[in-house]
Amino acid sequence: MFRRIFRISSFPYNESICRAGKLQKANIKMFKKQNKQKNTKVVHILYVKTQLQLDEKANPPRYRGITDCVSQTVRHHGVKGLYRGLSSLLYGSIPKSAVRFGVFEMLSNQMKDEAGKLDSTRGLVCGLGAGVMEAVLVVCPMETIKVKFIHDQTSANPKYRGFFHGVREIVRTQGIRGTYQGLTATVLKQGSNQAIRFFIMTSLRNWYKGDNPNKSINPMITGAFGAIAGAASVFGNTPLDVIKTRMQGLEAHKYKSTMDCAMKIMRHEGSAAFYKGTVPRLGRVCLDVAIVFIIYEEVVKVLNKVWTSE
Repeated sequence: MFRRIFRISSFPYNESICRAGKLQKANIKMFKKQNKQKNTKVVHILYVKTQLQLDEKANPPRYRGITDCVSQTVRHHGVKGLYRGLSSLLYGSIPKSAVRFGVFEMLSNQMKDEAGKLDSTRGLVCGLGAGVMEAVLVVCPMETIKVKFIHDQTSANPKYRGFFHGVREIVRTQGIRGTYQGLTATVLKQGSNQAIRFFIMTSLRNWYKGDNPNKSINPMITGAFGAIAGAASVFGNTPLDVIKTRMQGLEAHKYKSTMDCAMKIMRHEGSAAFYKGTVPRLGRVCLDVAIVFIIYEEVVKVLNKVWTSE
């Protein structure tokens, strides 16, 4: 009886808070395989995006565009150079997704109306809370390590020989704080990321289902909704992503704060610099968000069948 009452439905997630932990654990196995496949396909896009955002016009710029960045990397470091930072992404993607959806579920369970429906505005607030939490617990150290690894490859004498060696060197020379550079910018970026994405997803799902909350949604449609949500977040907060990347690079010491970083970018490079890496980021994020939401929906469907049969 208890399980029937609290039976899980697909997003916007009607499950009870007491089952969020079970759902989060069940997600991990499925996320692990799918995230690994997804990350190896898009990490080179992430590498290009990061390099373009780190490339300062005042230096002068190292790269003339996406193609030039790829060709220079392959010429000097081989194809494997495009996968610099992959380890950080792989290690961090699973706990990041678990924290994001786990926190969102707990918050959304508290904010549904009497009919058990989550409207778009409340979805935005829940997404904001999920984004802030994942930024503090997972994303900031993951992104800091990734950016440092990618930036290090362009140095005259790269000093990081691998993930564990790199982390050990960062902690040895900078302490734990060295893995939390750009925390403010990361919180702003991830908070706005998830606020925008969950707002769009909630809006589109409510529109599609109309007056029938039990109407099923084809995975392809879920993926399309996810891609739209991802695109909206890219155009909505790429300036924050650029600032975050600069604050986490090897030359972050040039900036006194997040605001100082933003002002120096504007003064020396102009407003266009805040949208560096938009094209590669757009391709990566749309695919990323689409796949993650599809995976999550399929996890929910599987758990519904398992727990219903029990």
